[in-house]
Amino acid sequence: MKKLINTPESVLTDALAGIAAFHPQLRVDTGNRVIVRADAPRTGKVALVSGGGSGHEPLHGGFVGPGMLDAACPGEVFTSPVPDQILAAAKAVDGGAGVLFVVKNYTGDVMNFQLAAELAADEGITARTVLVDDDVAVQDSTWTAGRRGTGATVFVEKIAGALADRGADLDKVAEMAEKVNSASRSFAIALTACTTPSAGRPGFDLPEDEIEIGVGIHGEPGRSRGKLKPAKELVALAMDAILTDQPLGAGDKTIVMINGLGGTPLIELYVVAAEVAAVLAAQEVRIGASLVGNYVTSLDMAGVSITVCRADDEMLDLWAAPVATSGLRWGS
Repeated sequence: MKKLINTPESVLTDALAGIAAFHPQLRVDTGNRVIVRADAPRTGKVALVSGGGSGHEPLHGGFVGPGMLDAACPGEVFTSPVPDQILAAAKAVDGGAGVLFVVKNYTGDVMNFQLAAELAADEGITARTVLVDDDVAVQDSTWTAGRRGTGATVFVEKIAGALADRGADLDKVAEMAEKVNSASRSFAIALTACTTPSAGRPGFDLPEDEIEIGVGIHGEPGRSRGKLKPAKELVALAMDAILTDQPLGAGDKTIVMINGLGGTPLIELYVVAAEVAAVLAAQEVRIGASLVGNYVTSLDMAGVSITVCRADDEMLDLWAAPVATSGLRWGS
């Protein structure tokens, strides 16, 4: 294993130190392992808190800042943050209007955020939870009951975050987050396995000429394994799964993310992007907004995930609203 680390045990704390050193617009509580936007708490504003295992950067810490999250709770690599950690984040950002937990649908995350919501209630903090479960590859997996939460997490955090910044109340922000999740579908394909620092070896064996179809962001199995094929054929397979589950038609508008899993060159992501655009154009579906790059990774895994959200005008307006985080930044 070749990794730019000091020790496997110190990866998270060392990374948090780096975030603190290079992003002064954030407050990094290394003791509680919480990343908070510098101007939090903001009185009267609904606060958004998310988190999960590390190894998926820039998710979630890279999306803390104006227009998105108020705080993020990074757990150890591929391990959920603990309830006390999540509670510390909620307390740090609560401005009296309530806290929305954005939670990817993995068993540990769901359980720990629920416990944190109960602890928050004891502290007088109103917390609501929205589950993200956009992955159409499998219904149940090693890590979760039901669909996994993947790329749509970025859409939920951005759009709900923009609405919260505009002063909407907790019910409306939660409703929008649920709406975005319901409108989104994702599918991922892995070319290689990822290597966790603690294991020091790939998480699974994948022959040179094979791919994992429908892989999860922790490297958990997908629908099947198959032979490596041209990008056009792989995109057709992924888009068929997405569009079968969420049909789109002429005139529909979308937000599309072509997401690298950590070890994929950008030139390859744009090859995939061209094929996705062709599939949607054939259906007369318009891409109203898009992202191409690494946003929800799986350490050093080579591969791609595709996320498509059927977006209405309000979603597109909120997506275009200014955002100032280390992972996403646009507008004034």
